[in-house]
Amino acid sequence: MADLKIRNLHIGFDGHAIIKGIDLDVHDREFVVFVGPSGCGKSTLLRLIAGLEEVSSGTVALDGRDITDTAPAKRDLAMVFQTYALYPHMTVRKNLSFALDLAGVAKAEVSRKVEDAARILELQPLLERKPRQLSGGQRQRVAIGRAIVRNPKIFLFDEPLSNLDAALRVQMRLELSRLHKELAATMIYVTHDQVEAMTLADKVVVLNGGRVEQVGSPLELYRHPANLFVAGFLGTPKMGFLRGHLSRNHGERCEVALECGTRLDVPLCAGELATGSPLTLGIRPEHLNIASPGEPGALQVIADVSERLGSDSYCHVRSACGEMLTVRVRGDFAPTFGEPLDLHLDPQHCHLFDSQGQALSKPLQVAA
Repeated sequence: MADLKIRNLHIGFDGHAIIKGIDLDVHDREFVVFVGPSGCGKSTLLRLIAGLEEVSSGTVALDGRDITDTAPAKRDLAMVFQTYALYPHMTVRKNLSFALDLAGVAKAEVSRKVEDAARILELQPLLERKPRQLSGGQRQRVAIGRAIVRNPKIFLFDEPLSNLDAALRVQMRLELSRLHKELAATMIYVTHDQVEAMTLADKVVVLNGGRVEQVGSPLELYRHPANLFVAGFLGTPKMGFLRGHLSRNHGERCEVALECGTRLDVPLCAGELATGSPLTLGIRPEHLNIASPGEPGALQVIADVSERLGSDSYCHVRSACGEMLTVRVRGDFAPTFGEPLDLHLDPQHCHLFDSQGQALSKPLQVAA
């Protein structure tokens, strides 16, 4: 078992709060990803879990045991850093075995664990090489192997793929996902790359300014962001936003009047919001379509630049109010710069946020 419970965790430096009262549960065998912009506190939170930073207040418990003040070496955790930190004068085999040798583990046991890690990570042909003879991806696999041989309760990864090129990052993402399933391990992973978060995680923790904005599965956060920050952060390309106000409140539905001139009936509950309350409408590129010229209710925009990716193109467009949207279209469609277009917004996939940036919810479905 490897259950981690964090309660009311705080840390600050020189009177400046970095982590501001975080509560979080990580369950056995979960792959949890901390994601957020630079400076949001995700790496600091990971270092607090590892014991590399001193907690100001709050607790960290592993399987019911309070480890808040336990030395890092005694926490039964293993951390893989952004830099490989391999010993350059040692072979891959010695790099893998070094921590076990220091701990006085029997040689036969060390050999077995090294061979098992090498097999899992496909490092057998590289065991007698030194780090300078390895590629970046191979070095990172050795760094992961050093964690595997320790058989920790939880693996901690601090942006381990950021030093790799794009192709290697894709390959290593697949290897990490496969490794998680093969080891049936609990893993906590820090990244600023939302693609890594979406593709690797069982559970995503979105951090902003030292606080947790939302926790959930990747699809849950993508489809039902709790607020404007999460909506704008997750998704590639990002969600587009249009300013407007509540023009009618029908209880389980509401009508939004956009500043750029379009009205839209959306199946979201506005609750006690008064008519005229400011709202922000969010919509993702795949839920926008090119409409026929003059189609009723269409949003009139001007084409900006287009990104042609082969099977798809991303057309960036500008509303009459200057708001930027991205439209996902077929790969052979690319409007000219400055061309007027009409867009259809799918009301079923629109998101609405109030003046505080909080999402309006869908009405509850009552069983008959």
